[in-house]
Amino acid sequence: MIDFITTLLARTEPRISEATVGDAGDMAALHAASFHRGWSEDEFERLLLDRLVVAHRVTISRRLVGFVISRVISGEAEILSVAIAAARRRKGLARRMLDLHLRRLAGLGARSVFLEVNEGNLAANRLYRRAGFHPVGRREGYYPKLSERRRAGDFPGQVDHSTAALVLRCELP
Repeated sequence: MIDFITTLLARTEPRISEATVGDAGDMAALHAASFHRGWSEDEFERLLLDRLVVAHRVTISRRLVGFVISRVISGEAEILSVAIAAARRRKGLARRMLDLHLRRLAGLGARSVFLEVNEGNLAANRLYRRAGFHPVGRREGYYPKLSERRRAGDFPGQVDHSTAALVLRCELP
């Protein structure tokens, strides 16, 4: 009965907050479901313990459905990874989380933010462009082709014609 009441009262609206080392396992699981080579729980633990790393998470009913993780050094930040659970994509969660994350990075003194994104990941490219990122470089052959990955359906929004990574930059206020 208590579980039933807890479920009814559980927060069903997305909640964005800072990620902690306790989120490492859930972040690793989501990363593995979202990318060709997922990072391990140990890799996330080490990142989340690093004083130069900033991470935010999105939870719904206390379940992790998204995260963003960055490193800040000398006025610059690099977004290391962004992931949203497949069932929660295209609902504005990534945009809300990224906006909060960029404000936090600016508050920590970052004046510019960099990231790399698969040129063929149209949804991610649209997200980053809307957030103020613009291309500053390109790395050919950086990603394996989708046909070399698990299943193309695992990576929605991506096309199979490009393996290039775009290097994007955003200036913060």
